[in-house]
Amino acid sequence: MTDLEIAKANLESHSICLCKDGKIITDDGRGISPMMRFIHEERDLRGYSVADIIVGKAAAMLFVKTGIAAVYGKVMSNAARDYLQQYQIPCTWDALTEKIINRKGDDICPMEKTVAELEDFEEGYLALKVKLTALMRG
Repeated sequence: MTDLEIAKANLESHSICLCKDGKIITDDGRGISPMMRFIHEERDLRGYSVADIIVGKAAAMLFVKTGIAAVYGKVMSNAARDYLQQYQIPCTWDALTEKIINRKGDDICPMEKTVAELEDFEEGYLALKVKLTALMRG
């Protein structure tokens, strides 16, 4: 099995699963919080393959920033697919969607809005960091 197949097989009951050379990292955090935490912890994720429940452009930018090798999303947005392909990162999905919706189901995800007009992943990461801090403060 490839790293991506192993990550996909271990995604069940988790929100994200990463795999490289048989080493598996899982997390149950919501949205982009696991990837933001991994970056904050300075984990070396270069070469890992990722399986994630929902992959929008925000997540795609974080995957590019951390050097992820391949991505599978149960649901992936067109913007995420295009962003990953721009960086030659192979990606697959079960469902491709026009946009990622927020948890209430009444608008576009705030993380997606934050990065919608951005192209640089470092700029995207910093914008997401500010947005998450603001959301946590209410």
